Amino acid sequence: MATAVASGGEGWHAGERAIHQTLLGARERPRDNPTYPGLAPSYGYRVQSSPLVAFGTLDRDGRPWTTIWGGEAGFCRPVAQGVLGVRGAAVDARFDPVLDALFGGGTGQGGVQDGEVVRPEGGKVMSSLSIDLETRDRVKLAGRMVAGAVSLTAQDGALADLQMAFQVTESLGNCPKYLNKKRIVPQTPHPQLASQGRLGLPLSNEAIEHVHKADLFFISSKHGAADNGSEAESMDTNHRGGPAGLVRVFRNDESEGVTLVYPEYSGNRLYQTLGNLQTDPSVGLAIPDFETGDVLYLTGRASILIGGKAAAYLPRTKLAVRIDVQEARFVKDGLPFRGSAIDYSPYNPPVRRLATEKPPPEATANESGLGTARLVAREETTPTISRYVFQLSLSSPNSTTSSTKPASLWHAGQHVTLDFGPELDHGWSHMRDDNPQSLNDDFVRTFTVSSPPPSPPTSPDPVEFEITARRHGPVTALLAKWNLRVPLELPVLGFGGEEAFRLPVLAQAAENNGAETPSQRTTSVFVAGGVGITPLMAQASDVLSSSHYDDDAIRPLKLLWSLRREDLALAVKVLEKDPALAKRRHHYTLRDRLRQ
Repeated sequence: MATAVASGGEGWHAGERAIHQTLLGARERPRDNPTYPGLAPSYGYRVQSSPLVAFGTLDRDGRPWTTIWGGEAGFCRPVAQGVLGVRGAAVDARFDPVLDALFGGGTGQGGVQDGEVVRPEGGKVMSSLSIDLETRDRVKLAGRMVAGAVSLTAQDGALADLQMAFQVTESLGNCPKYLNKKRIVPQTPHPQLASQGRLGLPLSNEAIEHVHKADLFFISSKHGAADNGSEAESMDTNHRGGPAGLVRVFRNDESEGVTLVYPEYSGNRLYQTLGNLQTDPSVGLAIPDFETGDVLYLTGRASILIGGKAAAYLPRTKLAVRIDVQEARFVKDGLPFRGSAIDYSPYNPPVRRLATEKPPPEATANESGLGTARLVAREETTPTISRYVFQLSLSSPNSTTSSTKPASLWHAGQHVTLDFGPELDHGWSHMRDDNPQSLNDDFVRTFTVSSPPPSPPTSPDPVEFEITARRHGPVTALLAKWNLRVPLELPVLGFGGEEAFRLPVLAQAAENNGAETPSQRTTSVFVAGGVGITPLMAQASDVLSSSHYDDDAIRPLKLLWSLRREDLALAVKVLEKDPALAKRRHHYTLRDRLRQ
Protein backbone atom coordinates (compact mmCIF):
# COMPACT_ATOMS: atom_id res chain seq x y z
CA MET A 1 0.00 0.00 0.00
CA ALA A 2 1.05 3.62 -0.37
CA THR A 3 0.45 6.26 2.26
CA ALA A 4 -2.45 8.52 1.33
CA VAL A 5 -1.89 12.27 1.52
CA ALA A 6 -4.43 13.88 3.85
CA SER A 7 -4.56 17.09 1.83
CA GLY A 8 -6.11 15.24 -1.10
CA GLY A 9 -3.02 14.96 -3.29
CA GLU A 10 -2.38 12.00 -5.48
CA GLY A 11 -0.60 9.95 -2.81
CA TRP A 12 0.93 7.39 -5.19
CA HIS A 13 4.51 6.23 -4.98
CA ALA A 14 6.77 5.99 -8.05
CA GLY A 15 6.05 2.34 -8.76
CA GLU A 16 2.29 2.84 -8.71
CA ARG A 17 2.56 5.89 -10.95
CA ALA A 18 4.68 3.92 -13.43
CA ILE A 19 2.14 1.07 -13.55
CA HIS A 20 -0.76 3.50 -13.95
CA GLN A 21 1.01 5.23 -16.80
CA THR A 22 1.92 1.94 -18.52
CA LEU A 23 -1.42 0.19 -18.14
CA LEU A 24 -3.89 3.08 -18.10
CA GLY A 25 -2.23 6.11 -19.65
CA ALA A 26 -2.44 9.63 -18.32
CA ARG A 27 -6.13 10.16 -19.14
CA GLU A 28 -7.47 7.14 -17.24
CA ARG A 29 -4.99 7.11 -14.36
CA PRO A 30 -6.75 7.41 -10.95
CA ARG A 31 -6.02 10.81 -9.50
CA ASP A 32 -6.36 10.26 -5.75
CA ASN A 33 -5.27 7.35 -3.63
CA PRO A 34 -8.34 6.22 -1.63
CA THR A 35 -6.19 4.61 1.09
CA TYR A 36 -7.25 5.92 4.51
CA PRO A 37 -4.40 7.22 6.74
CA GLY A 38 -5.08 5.07 9.80
CA LEU A 39 -7.88 2.67 10.69
CA ALA A 40 -11.25 3.98 9.56
CA PRO A 41 -13.99 3.14 12.13
CA SER A 42 -16.10 1.34 9.52
CA TYR A 43 -13.11 -0.78 8.53
CA GLY A 44 -12.53 -1.77 12.15
CA TYR A 45 -16.06 -3.16 12.35
CA ARG A 46 -15.58 -5.08 9.09
CA VAL A 47 -12.31 -6.58 10.32
CA GLN A 48 -14.01 -7.71 13.52
CA SER A 49 -16.72 -9.43 11.44
CA SER A 50 -14.22 -11.40 9.35
CA PRO A 51 -13.24 -14.94 10.38
CA LEU A 52 -9.92 -14.86 8.49
CA VAL A 53 -7.05 -12.41 8.26
CA ALA A 54 -3.99 -12.89 6.06
CA PHE A 55 -0.82 -11.31 7.45
CA GLY A 56 2.41 -10.41 5.72
CA THR A 57 5.79 -9.43 7.13
CA LEU A 58 9.52 -9.65 6.33
CA ASP A 59 12.08 -12.17 7.51
CA ARG A 60 15.54 -11.09 8.63
CA ASP A 61 16.72 -11.02 4.99
CA GLY A 62 13.93 -8.61 4.00
CA ARG A 63 11.92 -11.27 2.15
CA PRO A 64 8.11 -11.08 2.36
CA TRP A 65 6.08 -14.03 3.64
CA THR A 66 2.33 -14.42 4.02
CA THR A 67 0.14 -16.51 6.32
CA ILE A 68 -3.58 -16.87 7.19
CA TRP A 69 -4.89 -16.97 10.76
CA GLY A 70 -8.35 -17.18 12.27
CA GLY A 71 -11.34 -19.45 12.04
CA GLU A 72 -13.94 -17.41 13.92
CA ALA A 73 -15.06 -13.80 13.59
CA GLY A 74 -13.75 -11.50 16.32
CA PHE A 75 -10.27 -12.95 16.76
CA CYS A 76 -8.98 -9.69 15.27
CA ARG A 77 -10.70 -6.51 16.51
CA PRO A 78 -10.07 -2.86 17.41
CA VAL A 79 -8.75 -2.47 20.97
CA ALA A 80 -7.60 1.16 20.89
CA GLN A 81 -7.51 4.11 18.52
CA GLY A 82 -5.96 2.74 15.32
CA VAL A 83 -4.87 -0.50 17.01
CA LEU A 84 -6.07 -4.01 16.24
CA GLY A 85 -5.74 -6.75 18.82
CA VAL A 86 -5.09 -10.22 17.44
CA ARG A 87 -5.82 -13.32 19.52
CA GLY A 88 -5.10 -16.39 17.44
CA ALA A 89 -5.65 -19.89 18.76
CA ALA A 90 -3.87 -23.00 17.51
CA VAL A 91 -1.36 -21.25 15.26
CA ASP A 92 1.39 -23.38 13.70
CA ALA A 93 4.43 -22.59 15.88
CA ARG A 94 7.01 -24.56 13.88
CA PHE A 95 6.58 -23.88 10.18
CA ASP A 96 4.51 -20.68 9.86
CA PRO A 97 6.99 -18.20 8.33
CA VAL A 98 5.16 -15.08 9.53
CA LEU A 99 4.98 -16.25 13.14
CA ASP A 100 8.67 -17.08 12.92
CA ALA A 101 9.52 -13.66 11.45
CA LEU A 102 7.54 -11.84 14.15
CA PHE A 103 8.45 -13.91 17.21
CA GLY A 104 11.33 -16.20 16.27
CA GLY A 105 13.80 -13.85 14.65
CA GLY A 106 12.91 -14.88 11.08
CA THR A 107 15.59 -17.52 10.98
CA GLY A 108 13.32 -20.27 9.68
CA GLN A 109 14.41 -22.51 12.56
CA GLY A 110 11.15 -22.37 14.51
CA GLY A 111 12.69 -20.34 17.33
CA VAL A 112 9.45 -19.03 18.83
CA GLN A 113 9.87 -18.60 22.58
CA ASP A 114 7.06 -19.63 24.92
CA GLY A 115 5.56 -16.64 26.74
CA GLU A 116 8.22 -14.14 25.71
CA VAL A 117 6.85 -10.65 25.08
CA VAL A 118 8.25 -9.15 21.88
CA ARG A 119 8.40 -5.34 21.47
CA PRO A 120 10.31 -4.51 18.27
CA GLU A 121 12.02 -1.13 18.44
CA GLY A 122 9.96 1.20 16.25
CA GLY A 123 7.56 -1.65 15.50
CA LYS A 124 7.81 -4.47 13.00
CA VAL A 125 6.51 -3.60 9.53
CA MET A 126 3.61 -5.77 8.42
CA SER A 127 0.35 -5.77 6.48
CA SER A 128 -2.86 -7.74 6.46
CA LEU A 129 -6.08 -8.47 4.62
CA SER A 130 -9.22 -9.29 6.56
CA ILE A 131 -11.57 -11.41 4.50
CA ASP A 132 -15.09 -12.74 5.02
CA LEU A 133 -15.67 -15.33 2.34
CA GLU A 134 -19.37 -15.67 3.13
CA THR A 135 -20.06 -12.03 2.27
CA ARG A 136 -17.02 -11.45 -0.01
CA ASP A 137 -16.03 -8.51 2.19
CA ARG A 138 -12.37 -7.60 2.59
CA VAL A 139 -10.27 -4.79 4.04
CA LYS A 140 -6.56 -4.15 3.43
CA LEU A 141 -4.45 -2.91 6.32
CA ALA A 142 -0.84 -1.87 6.74
CA GLY A 143 1.21 -0.75 9.71
CA ARG A 144 3.47 -2.22 12.39
CA MET A 145 3.35 -4.81 15.12
CA VAL A 146 4.11 -2.95 18.35
CA ALA A 147 3.99 -5.84 20.82
CA GLY A 148 3.05 -9.50 21.05
CA ALA A 149 3.60 -12.86 22.66
CA VAL A 150 2.88 -16.51 21.99
CA SER A 151 2.12 -19.35 24.39
CA LEU A 152 2.97 -22.83 23.24
CA THR A 153 -0.01 -25.09 23.86
CA ALA A 154 0.86 -28.52 22.47
CA GLN A 155 3.24 -30.77 24.40
CA ASP A 156 5.56 -30.95 21.40
CA GLY A 157 5.51 -27.19 20.91
CA ALA A 158 3.78 -27.49 17.55
CA LEU A 159 0.93 -25.05 18.28
CA ALA A 160 0.69 -21.65 19.92
CA ASP A 161 -1.88 -19.16 21.15
CA LEU A 162 -1.03 -15.72 19.79
CA GLN A 163 -1.62 -12.24 21.21
CA MET A 164 -0.51 -9.24 19.20
CA ALA A 165 -1.09 -5.48 18.97
CA PHE A 166 -1.10 -4.20 15.39
CA GLN A 167 -0.85 -0.41 14.88
CA VAL A 168 -2.68 0.36 11.63
CA THR A 169 -1.36 3.28 9.59
CA GLU A 170 -3.27 2.58 6.34
CA SER A 171 -6.59 0.90 5.52
CA LEU A 172 -8.64 0.39 2.40
CA GLY A 173 -11.86 -1.45 1.57
CA ASN A 174 -11.49 -3.23 -1.73
CA CYS A 175 -13.00 -5.16 -4.63
CA PRO A 176 -14.81 -8.49 -3.91
CA LYS A 177 -15.22 -9.65 -7.51
CA TYR A 178 -13.22 -12.87 -7.66
CA LEU A 179 -13.96 -14.33 -4.23
CA ASN A 180 -15.71 -17.69 -4.19
CA LYS A 181 -18.01 -17.89 -1.18
CA LYS A 182 -16.95 -20.31 1.55
CA ARG A 183 -18.19 -21.14 5.01
CA ILE A 184 -15.30 -21.00 7.48
CA VAL A 185 -15.11 -23.04 10.69
CA PRO A 186 -12.24 -23.37 13.19
CA GLN A 187 -10.13 -26.51 13.14
CA THR A 188 -7.21 -27.60 15.30
CA PRO A 189 -4.26 -28.19 12.95
CA HIS A 190 -1.60 -30.89 13.16
CA PRO A 191 1.14 -29.31 11.04
CA GLN A 192 3.66 -31.51 9.29
CA LEU A 193 6.33 -30.15 6.95
CA ALA A 194 6.01 -32.02 3.65
CA SER A 195 8.58 -30.12 1.57
CA GLN A 196 12.09 -31.51 1.25
CA GLY A 197 15.50 -29.91 1.51
CA ARG A 198 16.59 -26.70 3.16
CA LEU A 199 14.69 -24.50 0.69
CA GLY A 200 11.80 -26.85 -0.07
CA LEU A 201 12.56 -26.87 -3.80
CA PRO A 202 11.69 -28.23 -6.26
CA LEU A 203 8.02 -28.74 -5.41
CA SER A 204 6.71 -32.24 -4.93
CA ASN A 205 3.97 -33.60 -7.19
CA GLU A 206 1.55 -33.19 -4.30
CA ALA A 207 2.52 -29.53 -3.91
CA ILE A 208 2.03 -28.93 -7.65
CA GLU A 209 -1.45 -30.49 -7.45
CA HIS A 210 -2.09 -28.23 -4.46
CA VAL A 211 -1.20 -25.15 -6.54
CA HIS A 212 -3.36 -26.19 -9.49
CA LYS A 213 -6.32 -26.86 -7.20
CA ALA A 214 -6.30 -23.43 -5.53
CA ASP A 215 -8.95 -20.83 -6.33
CA LEU A 216 -7.57 -18.25 -3.90
CA PHE A 217 -4.17 -17.18 -2.63
CA PHE A 218 -2.72 -14.29 -0.65
CA ILE A 219 0.21 -12.17 -1.74
CA SER A 220 2.40 -9.72 0.18
CA SER A 221 4.72 -7.10 -1.28
CA LYS A 222 6.75 -4.20 0.09
CA HIS A 223 7.76 -0.65 -0.76
CA GLY A 224 10.62 1.59 0.27
CA ALA A 225 13.09 -1.02 1.48
CA ALA A 226 16.37 0.19 2.92
CA ASP A 227 19.60 -0.49 1.07
CA ASN A 228 20.32 -3.60 3.14
CA GLY A 229 16.86 -4.97 2.29
CA SER A 230 16.05 -5.66 5.93
CA GLU A 231 13.17 -3.23 6.33
CA ALA A 232 10.58 -1.33 4.29
CA GLU A 233 8.45 1.78 4.60
CA SER A 234 5.23 -0.15 4.09
CA MET A 235 3.80 -3.45 2.96
CA ASP A 236 0.69 -4.64 1.14
CA THR A 237 -1.19 -7.91 1.54
CA ASN A 238 -3.86 -8.70 -1.00
CA HIS A 239 -5.71 -11.66 -2.43
CA ARG A 240 -5.98 -13.13 -5.88
CA GLY A 241 -9.00 -15.29 -6.58
CA GLY A 242 -10.79 -16.87 -9.50
CA PRO A 243 -11.37 -20.34 -10.88
CA ALA A 244 -9.55 -23.33 -9.45
CA GLY A 245 -6.26 -23.51 -11.31
CA LEU A 246 -5.67 -19.79 -11.76
CA VAL A 247 -2.01 -20.26 -10.70
CA ARG A 248 0.09 -22.39 -13.05
CA VAL A 249 3.45 -24.06 -12.38
CA PHE A 250 5.55 -23.02 -15.36
CA ARG A 251 8.79 -24.66 -14.27
CA ASN A 252 9.74 -27.04 -11.47
CA ASP A 253 13.33 -28.11 -11.90
CA GLU A 254 16.13 -28.75 -9.44
CA SER A 255 18.72 -26.99 -11.59
CA GLU A 256 16.64 -24.32 -13.38
CA GLY A 257 14.38 -23.45 -10.46
CA VAL A 258 10.65 -23.13 -9.75
CA THR A 259 8.46 -20.59 -11.51
CA LEU A 260 4.76 -19.84 -11.08
CA VAL A 261 2.59 -17.69 -13.35
CA TYR A 262 -0.86 -16.25 -12.75
CA PRO A 263 -3.07 -13.81 -14.73
CA GLU A 264 -4.04 -10.40 -13.34
CA TYR A 265 -7.79 -9.89 -13.74
CA SER A 266 -9.72 -6.66 -14.14
CA GLY A 267 -10.00 -5.04 -10.70
CA ASN A 268 -10.31 -1.55 -9.26
CA ARG A 269 -7.25 -0.41 -11.22
CA LEU A 270 -5.37 0.94 -8.21
CA TYR A 271 -2.59 -1.59 -8.93
CA GLN A 272 -1.07 -1.26 -5.47
CA THR A 273 0.46 -4.74 -5.50
CA LEU A 274 1.85 -4.27 -9.01
CA GLY A 275 3.06 -0.81 -8.04
CA ASN A 276 5.09 -2.31 -5.22
CA LEU A 277 6.46 -5.03 -7.50
CA GLN A 278 7.45 -2.39 -10.04
CA THR A 279 10.04 -0.97 -7.65
CA ASP A 280 10.74 -4.04 -5.50
CA PRO A 281 10.10 -7.52 -6.97
CA SER A 282 10.18 -9.26 -3.59
CA VAL A 283 6.96 -11.18 -2.97
CA GLY A 284 5.51 -13.72 -0.54
CA LEU A 285 2.53 -16.03 -1.15
CA ALA A 286 0.32 -18.27 0.95
CA ILE A 287 -1.73 -20.74 -1.07
CA PRO A 288 -4.33 -22.52 1.12
CA ASP A 289 -6.41 -25.64 0.61
CA PHE A 290 -9.63 -24.96 2.49
CA GLU A 291 -10.73 -28.60 2.41
CA THR A 292 -7.58 -30.18 3.89
CA GLY A 293 -5.94 -27.30 5.76
CA ASP A 294 -2.75 -27.78 3.75
CA VAL A 295 -0.85 -24.60 2.89
CA LEU A 296 2.04 -23.73 0.60
CA TYR A 297 4.19 -20.78 1.70
CA LEU A 298 6.42 -19.21 -0.96
CA THR A 299 8.83 -16.31 -1.16
CA GLY A 300 10.56 -15.13 -4.31
CA ARG A 301 10.95 -12.49 -7.00
CA ALA A 302 8.15 -11.32 -9.27
CA SER A 303 8.16 -10.05 -12.85
CA ILE A 304 5.23 -8.12 -14.32
CA LEU A 305 4.29 -9.40 -17.79
CA ILE A 306 2.40 -7.07 -20.13
CA GLY A 307 1.02 -7.68 -23.62
CA GLY A 308 2.98 -10.18 -25.68
CA LYS A 309 5.16 -11.16 -22.72
CA ALA A 310 2.05 -12.23 -20.79
CA ALA A 311 0.59 -14.05 -23.80
CA ALA A 312 3.85 -15.98 -24.27
CA TYR A 313 3.15 -17.69 -20.95
CA LEU A 314 -0.66 -17.60 -20.84
CA PRO A 315 -2.14 -17.27 -24.35
CA ARG A 316 -4.72 -14.51 -24.78
CA THR A 317 -3.67 -12.93 -21.46
CA LYS A 318 -2.68 -9.26 -21.50
CA LEU A 319 -1.40 -8.90 -17.93
CA ALA A 320 0.25 -11.57 -15.77
CA VAL A 321 2.80 -12.03 -12.99
CA ARG A 322 5.68 -14.49 -13.03
CA ILE A 323 7.17 -15.56 -9.70
CA ASP A 324 10.60 -17.17 -9.44
CA VAL A 325 10.47 -19.01 -6.13
CA GLN A 326 13.42 -18.76 -3.78
CA GLU A 327 12.07 -20.84 -0.90
CA ALA A 328 8.94 -22.89 -0.24
CA ARG A 329 7.32 -24.59 2.74
CA PHE A 330 4.54 -27.08 2.03
CA VAL A 331 2.80 -27.77 5.33
CA LYS A 332 0.18 -30.48 5.65
CA ASP A 333 -2.76 -29.67 7.92
CA GLY A 334 -1.16 -26.39 8.90
CA LEU A 335 -4.17 -24.03 8.94
CA PRO A 336 -6.45 -23.42 11.95
CA PHE A 337 -9.65 -23.48 9.89
CA ARG A 338 -11.54 -25.27 7.15
CA GLY A 339 -13.76 -23.91 4.41
CA SER A 340 -16.63 -25.43 2.46
CA ALA A 341 -17.87 -24.03 -0.85
CA ILE A 342 -21.11 -22.04 -0.89
CA ASP A 343 -21.07 -20.31 -4.26
CA TYR A 344 -18.66 -19.25 -6.99
CA SER A 345 -18.05 -15.70 -8.14
CA PRO A 346 -19.96 -14.86 -11.32
CA TYR A 347 -16.96 -12.76 -12.35
CA ASN A 348 -14.57 -15.71 -12.62
CA PRO A 349 -13.11 -16.09 -16.12
CA PRO A 350 -12.08 -19.45 -17.58
CA VAL A 351 -8.74 -20.88 -16.46
CA ARG A 352 -5.86 -19.57 -18.54
CA ARG A 353 -3.49 -22.47 -19.07
CA LEU A 354 0.16 -22.19 -19.98
CA ALA A 355 1.21 -22.25 -23.61
CA THR A 356 3.21 -25.35 -22.72
CA GLU A 357 -0.01 -27.04 -21.55
CA LYS A 358 -1.65 -26.53 -24.94
CA PRO A 359 -1.85 -29.15 -27.71
CA PRO A 360 1.09 -29.45 -30.12
CA PRO A 361 2.19 -26.33 -32.04
CA GLU A 362 -0.07 -27.09 -35.01
CA ALA A 363 -3.04 -26.68 -32.69
CA THR A 364 -1.92 -23.45 -31.05
CA ALA A 365 -3.55 -20.23 -32.13
CA ASN A 366 -1.22 -17.77 -33.79
CA GLU A 367 -1.19 -14.63 -31.65
CA SER A 368 -0.78 -12.39 -34.67
CA GLY A 369 -3.59 -14.16 -36.55
CA LEU A 370 -3.85 -15.88 -39.92
CA GLY A 371 -6.19 -13.34 -41.39
CA THR A 372 -9.92 -12.64 -41.30
CA ALA A 373 -13.10 -14.64 -41.71
CA ARG A 374 -16.13 -12.90 -43.24
CA LEU A 375 -19.60 -14.23 -42.47
CA VAL A 376 -21.24 -14.86 -45.85
CA ALA A 377 -24.18 -17.16 -45.11
CA ARG A 378 -26.35 -18.42 -42.27
CA GLU A 379 -28.88 -21.23 -42.18
CA GLU A 380 -31.14 -21.90 -39.20
CA THR A 381 -31.28 -25.68 -38.77
CA THR A 382 -33.31 -25.84 -35.55
CA PRO A 383 -34.68 -23.11 -33.26
CA THR A 384 -31.30 -22.99 -31.47
CA ILE A 385 -28.77 -24.49 -33.94
CA SER A 386 -27.51 -22.74 -37.07
CA ARG A 387 -24.93 -23.30 -39.79
CA TYR A 388 -22.58 -20.40 -40.53
CA VAL A 389 -20.41 -20.06 -43.64
CA PHE A 390 -17.25 -17.94 -43.53
CA GLN A 391 -14.93 -16.85 -46.31
CA LEU A 392 -11.26 -16.83 -45.32
CA SER A 393 -8.84 -14.04 -46.27
CA LEU A 394 -5.22 -14.55 -45.25
CA SER A 395 -3.31 -11.58 -43.88
CA SER A 396 0.14 -12.21 -45.36
CA PRO A 397 0.98 -12.71 -49.04
CA ASN A 398 3.71 -15.08 -47.88
CA SER A 399 1.23 -17.27 -45.99
CA THR A 400 -0.40 -20.33 -47.40
CA THR A 401 -3.19 -19.11 -49.71
CA SER A 402 -6.16 -20.58 -51.47
CA SER A 403 -4.30 -20.53 -54.79
CA THR A 404 -1.40 -22.52 -53.44
CA LYS A 405 -2.29 -25.02 -50.75
CA PRO A 406 -5.42 -24.15 -48.74
CA ALA A 407 -5.93 -27.72 -47.50
CA SER A 408 -2.87 -27.36 -45.30
CA LEU A 409 -4.61 -24.70 -43.21
CA TRP A 410 -6.66 -27.32 -41.37
CA HIS A 411 -7.54 -30.99 -41.39
CA ALA A 412 -11.00 -32.50 -41.16
CA GLY A 413 -12.06 -32.64 -37.53
CA GLN A 414 -9.99 -29.66 -36.38
CA HIS A 415 -11.21 -26.37 -34.95
CA VAL A 416 -10.92 -22.68 -35.79
CA THR A 417 -10.27 -19.94 -33.22
CA LEU A 418 -12.02 -16.62 -33.90
CA ASP A 419 -11.68 -13.30 -32.09
CA PHE A 420 -15.03 -11.55 -31.50
CA GLY A 421 -13.44 -8.91 -29.27
CA PRO A 422 -13.61 -6.06 -31.84
CA GLU A 423 -17.40 -6.48 -31.95
CA LEU A 424 -18.26 -7.33 -28.34
CA ASP A 425 -15.62 -5.76 -26.10
CA HIS A 426 -17.14 -2.54 -24.75
CA GLY A 427 -14.18 -1.42 -22.70
CA TRP A 428 -13.31 -1.31 -19.02
CA SER A 429 -15.72 -1.33 -16.12
CA HIS A 430 -15.00 -1.96 -12.44
CA MET A 431 -18.04 -4.18 -11.86
CA ARG A 432 -20.96 -5.07 -14.12
CA ASP A 433 -23.44 -7.16 -12.17
CA ASP A 434 -25.85 -7.49 -15.10
CA ASN A 435 -23.16 -9.35 -17.06
CA PRO A 436 -20.25 -10.08 -14.69
CA GLN A 437 -18.23 -12.40 -16.91
CA SER A 438 -18.02 -9.73 -19.59
CA LEU A 439 -15.29 -8.05 -17.54
CA ASN A 440 -12.93 -10.93 -18.16
CA ASP A 441 -14.29 -12.25 -21.42
CA ASP A 442 -11.75 -11.84 -24.21
CA PHE A 443 -14.48 -13.01 -26.63
CA VAL A 444 -12.09 -15.49 -28.22
CA ARG A 445 -14.04 -18.60 -29.19
CA THR A 446 -13.13 -21.97 -30.68
CA PHE A 447 -15.52 -23.89 -32.96
CA THR A 448 -15.12 -27.25 -34.65
CA VAL A 449 -15.05 -26.76 -38.42
CA SER A 450 -18.04 -28.76 -39.67
CA SER A 451 -16.96 -28.74 -43.31
CA PRO A 452 -14.04 -30.65 -44.88
CA PRO A 453 -10.95 -28.81 -46.15
CA PRO A 454 -11.20 -27.45 -49.71
CA SER A 455 -10.44 -29.94 -52.45
CA PRO A 456 -8.46 -29.94 -54.67
CA PRO A 457 -5.80 -27.90 -52.84
CA THR A 458 -5.00 -25.89 -55.96
CA SER A 459 -8.55 -24.63 -56.37
CA PRO A 460 -8.55 -20.91 -57.26
CA ASP A 461 -11.89 -20.33 -55.51
CA PRO A 462 -11.96 -18.43 -52.20
CA VAL A 463 -11.52 -20.71 -49.21
CA GLU A 464 -14.69 -21.18 -47.20
CA PHE A 465 -15.38 -23.07 -44.02
CA GLU A 466 -18.47 -23.77 -41.98
CA ILE A 467 -19.30 -24.04 -38.32
CA THR A 468 -22.47 -25.51 -36.85
CA ALA A 469 -23.22 -24.13 -33.41
CA ARG A 470 -25.95 -23.86 -30.82
CA ARG A 471 -26.97 -20.37 -29.75
CA HIS A 472 -25.60 -19.89 -26.24
CA GLY A 473 -23.91 -16.77 -24.93
CA PRO A 474 -22.94 -13.42 -26.48
CA VAL A 475 -20.85 -14.74 -29.38
CA THR A 476 -23.41 -17.12 -30.90
CA ALA A 477 -26.16 -14.56 -30.19
CA LEU A 478 -24.20 -12.07 -32.29
CA LEU A 479 -23.87 -14.56 -35.15
CA ALA A 480 -27.54 -15.48 -34.99
CA LYS A 481 -28.84 -11.91 -35.26
CA TRP A 482 -26.19 -10.32 -37.50
CA ASN A 483 -27.56 -8.52 -40.56
CA LEU A 484 -25.78 -10.29 -43.43
CA ARG A 485 -26.01 -7.17 -45.59
CA VAL A 486 -23.46 -5.61 -43.25
CA PRO A 487 -19.96 -7.18 -43.42
CA LEU A 488 -18.84 -9.05 -40.30
CA GLU A 489 -15.11 -9.71 -40.42
CA LEU A 490 -13.45 -11.54 -37.55
CA PRO A 491 -9.72 -12.11 -36.90
CA VAL A 492 -8.76 -15.77 -37.34
CA LEU A 493 -6.23 -16.69 -34.67
CA GLY A 494 -5.56 -20.15 -36.00
CA PHE A 495 -6.71 -23.67 -36.84
CA GLY A 496 -5.82 -26.64 -34.69
CA GLY A 497 -6.86 -29.79 -32.90
CA GLU A 498 -5.29 -32.88 -31.45
CA GLU A 499 -5.03 -36.16 -33.32
CA ALA A 500 -7.46 -37.73 -30.85
CA PHE A 501 -10.29 -35.74 -32.46
CA ARG A 502 -9.60 -37.17 -35.90
CA LEU A 503 -11.00 -40.48 -37.13
CA PRO A 504 -8.67 -42.77 -39.10
CA VAL A 505 -9.31 -43.28 -42.79
CA LEU A 506 -10.73 -46.74 -42.32
CA ALA A 507 -9.34 -48.51 -45.35
CA GLN A 508 -5.83 -47.32 -44.61
CA ALA A 509 -6.19 -48.07 -40.90
CA ALA A 510 -7.39 -51.58 -41.63
CA GLU A 511 -4.45 -52.27 -43.92
CA ASN A 512 -2.07 -50.90 -41.31
CA ASN A 513 -3.57 -53.24 -38.73
CA GLY A 514 -2.82 -56.24 -40.93
CA ALA A 515 -6.41 -57.17 -41.84
CA GLU A 516 -6.47 -59.44 -44.87
CA THR A 517 -10.12 -59.05 -45.84
CA PRO A 518 -12.64 -56.23 -45.45
CA SER A 519 -14.66 -58.30 -42.96
CA GLN A 520 -11.64 -58.47 -40.66
CA ARG A 521 -11.19 -54.73 -40.60
CA THR A 522 -11.92 -52.57 -37.58
CA THR A 523 -15.21 -50.76 -37.02
CA SER A 524 -14.96 -47.22 -35.63
CA VAL A 525 -17.62 -46.00 -33.21
CA PHE A 526 -18.43 -42.29 -33.00
CA VAL A 527 -20.47 -41.11 -30.00
CA ALA A 528 -22.04 -37.66 -30.14
CA GLY A 529 -24.62 -35.54 -28.36
CA GLY A 530 -26.42 -32.77 -30.24
CA VAL A 531 -23.96 -30.49 -32.03
CA GLY A 532 -21.16 -32.80 -30.90
CA ILE A 533 -21.64 -34.38 -34.33
CA THR A 534 -19.66 -31.55 -35.97
CA PRO A 535 -16.24 -33.33 -36.04
CA LEU A 536 -17.82 -36.23 -37.93
CA MET A 537 -19.58 -33.88 -40.37
CA ALA A 538 -16.17 -32.74 -41.61
CA GLN A 539 -14.64 -36.22 -41.76
CA ALA A 540 -17.36 -38.62 -42.88
CA SER A 541 -16.65 -38.37 -46.61
CA ASP A 542 -12.98 -39.23 -46.25
CA VAL A 543 -13.61 -41.91 -43.67
CA LEU A 544 -16.20 -43.73 -45.78
CA SER A 545 -14.77 -43.12 -49.25
CA SER A 546 -12.91 -46.41 -49.68
CA SER A 547 -14.25 -48.89 -52.22
CA HIS A 548 -13.53 -51.64 -49.67
CA TYR A 549 -16.80 -50.77 -48.02
CA ASP A 550 -19.22 -50.95 -50.93
CA ASP A 551 -20.44 -54.26 -49.53
CA ASP A 552 -23.42 -53.52 -47.28
CA ALA A 553 -22.41 -56.36 -44.98
CA ILE A 554 -19.40 -54.38 -43.87
CA ARG A 555 -19.99 -51.72 -41.20
CA PRO A 556 -16.87 -49.56 -40.95
CA LEU A 557 -18.58 -46.87 -38.84
CA LYS A 558 -21.23 -46.87 -36.15
CA LEU A 559 -22.73 -43.59 -35.00
CA LEU A 560 -24.35 -43.31 -31.59
CA TRP A 561 -26.01 -39.94 -31.61
CA SER A 562 -28.16 -38.55 -28.82
CA LEU A 563 -30.54 -35.73 -29.74
CA ARG A 564 -33.27 -33.70 -28.15
CA ARG A 565 -36.65 -33.81 -29.83
CA GLU A 566 -36.36 -30.22 -31.07
CA ASP A 567 -32.97 -30.98 -32.64
CA LEU A 568 -34.07 -33.84 -34.92
CA ALA A 569 -33.98 -31.49 -37.87
CA LEU A 570 -30.20 -31.39 -37.43
CA ALA A 571 -30.03 -35.13 -38.18
CA VAL A 572 -32.05 -34.63 -41.35
CA LYS A 573 -29.78 -31.81 -42.51
CA VAL A 574 -26.60 -33.78 -41.79
CA LEU A 575 -27.83 -36.82 -43.75
CA GLU A 576 -29.05 -34.71 -46.66
CA LYS A 577 -25.76 -32.83 -46.83
CA ASP A 578 -23.43 -35.84 -46.56
CA PRO A 579 -24.23 -38.60 -49.09
CA ALA A 580 -21.58 -40.84 -47.54
CA LEU A 581 -23.52 -40.99 -44.29
CA ALA A 582 -26.92 -41.09 -45.95
CA LYS A 583 -25.92 -44.06 -48.14
CA ARG A 584 -24.93 -46.05 -45.08
CA ARG A 585 -27.81 -45.24 -42.78
CA HIS A 586 -27.98 -48.81 -41.56
CA HIS A 587 -24.36 -48.57 -40.48
CA TYR A 588 -25.16 -46.49 -37.43
CA THR A 589 -27.70 -46.15 -34.67
CA LEU A 590 -29.60 -42.90 -34.18
CA ARG A 591 -31.08 -42.53 -30.74
CA ASP A 592 -33.62 -39.85 -29.99
CA ARG A 593 -33.52 -38.90 -26.31
CA LEU A 594 -36.93 -37.35 -25.77
CA ARG A 595 -37.18 -34.63 -23.15
CA GLN A 596 -40.66 -33.73 -21.96
